Amino acid sequence: MDALSETLRVVRLIGAIFINGRFTAPWCYQSPHADYAAPLLEPGAERVVIFHMITEGECYVEMVGQPPMHLVAGDAVIFPQGDAHRMASAPGVPAATGAKLDVVLSRRPRQLAYGGGGAVTRLVCGYLACDARLARMLLAGLPSVVKVNVRGSSAGAWLEASLRYALSEARSPRPGGMGVLAKLSEVLFIEVLRIYMNEQTPGTRGWLAGVGDRIVGAALGALHKNPAHPWTLEDLAKESGTSRSVLAEKFQQIVGIAPMQYLTQWRMLLAANLLSGSNAPLIQIAEEVGYQTDTAFSRAFNREYGVPPAKWRRTQMKTLNAAKAQTPAQTRGRSA
Repeated sequence: MDALSETLRVVRLIGAIFINGRFTAPWCYQSPHADYAAPLLEPGAERVVIFHMITEGECYVEMVGQPPMHLVAGDAVIFPQGDAHRMASAPGVPAATGAKLDVVLSRRPRQLAYGGGGAVTRLVCGYLACDARLARMLLAGLPSVVKVNVRGSSAGAWLEASLRYALSEARSPRPGGMGVLAKLSEVLFIEVLRIYMNEQTPGTRGWLAGVGDRIVGAALGALHKNPAHPWTLEDLAKESGTSRSVLAEKFQQIVGIAPMQYLTQWRMLLAANLLSGSNAPLIQIAEEVGYQTDTAFSRAFNREYGVPPAKWRRTQMKTLNAAKAQTPAQTRGRSA
């Protein structure tokens, strides 16, 4: 199994579609920075990555300091660094005023329909919530906005048809509609990453580029498949079919850190996932991620997260319980 598949298998992700829009020109929709939107979209989430998919018509993405980006039906865009942006029928159209983000998000998926009565554009807006360290790993090296067209992929037609069906079912009395939308949003996000990986040019850097590289990808796949193994650089070089020096140089160049340093970070990310998702004792978690004693594990975790694993777990549980206890009135208390 490749590193991307293994990562998505073991790390908890939360996806959702929050806007189903039908806009007529002229129109403009303002999206705030993801750090501001995160508490409203997914309370308790460390990181939220927002994405949009155009299902009909065309529009533009506008971001400060960048030229407008033209989008057509089938295009999907994600914002790896969470930058604020505007979706508009044409560059320079002023954003709609008076709509508060908390009110917009009070029901999901919110159906928005407004504009000047001209050409129609339909789009869906969604997000993926995950651990902040996982987001940094997955999205490292990506530009501020990533655009791909899913209609060129084998899964594109199925994704669009499934999204249309799930959106129509979301407000039906039959149970399960929101759950289907949540899973589809995750699939859409993953498909965007997969398409982007295939379209990368030589010399691209970052974790996704490493997964796509023959040598570095083989090393990443081995580390992710068996993170508890007592890996050495020589072992990884054998897995990659190259020498230690070549692997070390390519890994550092593409991923940005040394293979053994990456292994430690991946083990700690797995450990954090186990700590927050189970009541397993520390020694069991330590062994699962490659440490013989809970003392050695605690030292490594403390270096990475700044606190011992037991304290980190308690803090996470308090944060999660506070998010669950948050009332609708509290959630709707902020505006865009």
